[in-house]
Amino acid sequence: MQRLDTAQQLRAWRAEASGNVGLVPTMGNLHAGHLALVAAARARCKRVVVSIFVNPLQFGPNEDLDSYPRTLDADLQALEQAGADAVFAPAVEQMYPHGGTTATTVRVEGITDMLCGSRRPGHFEGVATVVTKLLNLVDPDEAFFGEKDFQQLAVIRRLVADLCMQVDIVGVPTVREADGLALSSRNQYLQADERKRAPALAAALADCRARLSEGERDFVALEARGRAMIDAAGLKTDYFEIRSPELTAPRADMKAFRVLAAAFLGRARLIDNMAVEPAPGQ
Repeated sequence: MQRLDTAQQLRAWRAEASGNVGLVPTMGNLHAGHLALVAAARARCKRVVVSIFVNPLQFGPNEDLDSYPRTLDADLQALEQAGADAVFAPAVEQMYPHGGTTATTVRVEGITDMLCGSRRPGHFEGVATVVTKLLNLVDPDEAFFGEKDFQQLAVIRRLVADLCMQVDIVGVPTVREADGLALSSRNQYLQADERKRAPALAAALADCRARLSEGERDFVALEARGRAMIDAAGLKTDYFEIRSPELTAPRADMKAFRVLAAAFLGRARLIDNMAVEPAPGQ
């Protein structure tokens, strides 16, 4: 496995890489969810490159950029064992050479104005900008993103379509703990008692998913029930919303949905979502 620290090194590696190439963008502090992305890339691509970059553009002024866990040595070891061919781990100055900022940003209208986008101004512009830079640098055939960040996945799919990029964006299912909690680097912020309460977020989503699958269509009541379940467990709901699979407003005649939620618990802001699929034959 090669470690690449500069854009020049990355481009040289890409020029020599034979066969189809898969990209797995990460911010490091890798867990089993990230490694599932690498495994998915490994199964579909001859060469796999993983990026590790804590992107300052996607953090707000009062968010956890400085304290975000950075574990590069452990990440490199895990990626070696997972079969990655290369790791691109640039410094901020390499990605943003003009004082850590950029005059050019990428904004995906509409889809970023809801859910996490409305709570974290500028976040998805930072995500879209760094992903665009990574896709341009690597020129992968496929890029792999987790469904836990479902709105992020939708944003990236839209920017790729709108900018006519020749890359397939592959969504990989959320990896969960045995009690349902979605894996996240920010889970380590949770104290022991908070960790016990955290699965309430997934439980509320699963409850809503079951009721939608059974035919309930009072979206306002279902969303209120979800918020109440989360708050009753000692979390503070940020949002709990039912959307179409494309993140548009739900309609009673729909068969498929995506239920999305975010909640605060101690230092952590947890996000999660679940798909509601149509019953067989519908």
